Amino acid sequence: MLIAYWAAKGGSGATVLAAAHALRVAVTTPTLLVDLDGDLPGALGAPMPEAGVAEWLAAGIRVPADALDRLAVPIGPNLQFIGRGDGPLDEGRAPVLADLLARSPHTVVVDCGSRPGGAARVVAKRADRSVLVTRACYLAMQRAASIDLAPTEIAFVREPQRALGVDDIVQSVGAPIRIRVPIDPAVARAVDSGLLASRMPRALVRAIQPVLRAAS
Repeated sequence: MLIAYWAAKGGSGATVLAAAHALRVAVTTPTLLVDLDGDLPGALGAPMPEAGVAEWLAAGIRVPADALDRLAVPIGPNLQFIGRGDGPLDEGRAPVLADLLARSPHTVVVDCGSRPGGAARVVAKRADRSVLVTRACYLAMQRAASIDLAPTEIAFVREPQRALGVDDIVQSVGAPIRIRVPIDPAVARAVDSGLLASRMPRALVRAIQPVLRAAS
């Protein structure tokens, strides 16, 4: 199972939800978390890997496909991590990357970042579950409509006093809302302190849990 989280607008929470999803799945299932944006090590309080997806893509056909597996580093029980690496995410070998992740025996969760392009866009398109993370924001909806990506579902970050409602979001995006995340200062504190892996806020656990039950 390949699950891609992405956002149309920065600051929506794609990195946090990708990390939370992977952490919760890894409680019972071998899981691979892949960073195509660059912010996951900070959110997890984990060191930045020496090499990652960018280097593997740049090496081209000179590097065998199984070299991608050797980039994975353990960051917890049942959980391995592949970092973004340095440099652009070359689209030339991106279909190979997407197929390798989709065929992995593990559950694979990918942070494709905001307005994904290049390899991140290819992976998000190939994903079994492509999750758009959004708030009830007109600008986010406009940007989502301009991106050549059709999500299979929405992770909706609820904010008070927004003019747009749930029905507006569903109608605009054309996908159902599967995850509902309340704004909670505890989530920001956990991310800022790098404690998301060890002290995941209850609000985030509750938001992710229904999706995990549906997938089991």
